[in-house]
Amino acid sequence: MYIIVGLGNPGKQYENTRHNIGFITIEQLAEKHGISVTKIKHKALVGEGRISDQKVLLVKPQTFMNLSGNSVREILEYYKEDVANLVVIYDDIDIPAGAVRIRKKGSAGTHNGMRSILYDIKSDQFPRIRIGIGGERKMPLDHYVLGGFTKEEKPLMEEAVMTAVQAVECMVQKGIEKAMNEYNVKPRKEGDQ
Repeated sequence: MYIIVGLGNPGKQYENTRHNIGFITIEQLAEKHGISVTKIKHKALVGEGRISDQKVLLVKPQTFMNLSGNSVREILEYYKEDVANLVVIYDDIDIPAGAVRIRKKGSAGTHNGMRSILYDIKSDQFPRIRIGIGGERKMPLDHYVLGGFTKEEKPLMEEAVMTAVQAVECMVQKGIEKAMNEYNVKPRKEGDQ
């Protein structure tokens, strides 16, 4: 089974913020594959279903971003899944808005949610999908990541979320290498066709 975790913060005030792009991606995956992500288990909203012929668990931790690892650790322990079957989707301030980057493993970078996961599960050996939210920010980091998308960002971010959804589907069906080859692409710039 694949455990697909989208990072974000619970609560209405965070719903459509840059920091919740992981939640937004999980919601799109759930809608596309008819999976209800409404059960509260392991400090998360979860939903079991299938993508193609693979069993998946879609997860939205409800611990707030900085404690995401608590929920992810409980889920891995409960389902006795290998960390290689964990996929984490999250925002990344260090890559351009709308870019999608897939990595097999690695550090948490500057992301506190990922730092929490690495600390709690004692491993960095799992795939992750980073969705770029970087850009011309003229405000403190916390205000930026907890802020909503600008009118200009919305179409770019919607496209990035759909790319991330397709990347998860590819990963589950054909493996991480294929997903990296197909979906590690730079976003189109305004005016590109």
